[in-house]
Amino acid sequence: MADIAPLKPLRYAPAILEKVVAPPYDVIDAELRARLGARHPENVVHVDLPSGEGDARYTHARDLFESWQARGVLVRDEVPAYYRYSQNFEPPGGGARITRNGFFALVRAVPYSERQVLPHERTLTGPKVDRIALSRATRAILSPQFMLYSDPERRLDAELDSGTELASFRTDDGIEHRLSKVQEANAVSRITAALRSTALLIADGHHRYETAVSLAKEFDDEARASGRTPSPRGEHLYTFAMLANGDDPELVVFATHRLVHSLAQFDFESMLGAAASLFEVRRITGGLDAARDALARERRPAICAVVKGGGAALLVLREDVDLGRHPVLGKRPEVLRTAAVSLLHDGVLEHLLGITPEAQAAKTNIRYLQDPRQAEGQLERGEANVLFLMNPTPVSTVRKIAEAGEVMPQKSTFFYPKVPSGLLFHTLATEREVG
Repeated sequence: MADIAPLKPLRYAPAILEKVVAPPYDVIDAELRARLGARHPENVVHVDLPSGEGDARYTHARDLFESWQARGVLVRDEVPAYYRYSQNFEPPGGGARITRNGFFALVRAVPYSERQVLPHERTLTGPKVDRIALSRATRAILSPQFMLYSDPERRLDAELDSGTELASFRTDDGIEHRLSKVQEANAVSRITAALRSTALLIADGHHRYETAVSLAKEFDDEARASGRTPSPRGEHLYTFAMLANGDDPELVVFATHRLVHSLAQFDFESMLGAAASLFEVRRITGGLDAARDALARERRPAICAVVKGGGAALLVLREDVDLGRHPVLGKRPEVLRTAAVSLLHDGVLEHLLGITPEAQAAKTNIRYLQDPRQAEGQLERGEANVLFLMNPTPVSTVRKIAEAGEVMPQKSTFFYPKVPSGLLFHTLATEREVG
């Protein structure tokens, strides 16, 4: 199954990690980019989101990345190791702090068809083009993916907790980070062997993984074309990821809500009337908080619609409905039909509101929100039509769908917090072997 290996990464001195790490590139806006860049001249954003125009950005990133290595800003660990990593954080919206544990490892970058690494949601082309160009220029994977393995008995915990601490620090968002190095040979071997019995599920970083698969073949072909024989265990054939136990009760998935806007015609009552063929429609009073509470208590597949003025209705999948006969859901694989995100995207957005899959993918009429309170003002000002509240998609449901070879709509899961960039870097040399 999963082919993982210990890393020999480039990394910063532990003492400066607090100043040089950054969130993943896809959640950084211009203001945050400027703030992070000003924090330290070698902050990872300078190469992960390089300055400049057009292709010159990638040349700049390459030169900067090479300069950091030449000046000793980044130093290679030559002893193969796994890196234990934990994040202690307050959940979005508040609550008791949670610790999420995982470890960094190399993962062989193979096509999804080999079923070693499983996707769970659809991706768009644009971000992949940018990441391929950046990794091609720097010959490195700068940002890790986040993947899940299955270990219900938590057999790996003792091995992973046996390492030596490298760094412990707190970032501006209040998250406490801890990084340790597990390099004892027997522990490394046992961890590697244990993961061979499970496929890995991508939790976050589909674009980055697909980039790594493309580059593995490209660099292999490039080496052969120049008369060199690339190593069958070359670095270029692997990406790197933070792996977490999908069976760990501390691994919490949060919801992503949908704010629908710019519909030419929308009438809440008409939508609820049409929804009654698929859902039990239960009116809710008390505003957004009451709607969220009602949805959280519901054990059956459900979504909740909220409109201007605090009107809300809980839509719960009817027990007597035959989803196989539904005009849209009936075309979907059975394993997908009862997932709440499918009920929303296929049964409501497409079938009732006329938002096509193409419009959904392009976000023509949808904004995705982690905090639904962000939508209240837009609804009241008439800048949006309806807010759909969602419950988190359980990891067990995500894995079941992925193992069946299916994918869910975009933003079906929200794993918080993001895994930062800058803790480690994986280079893509065809002649340097892993392990």
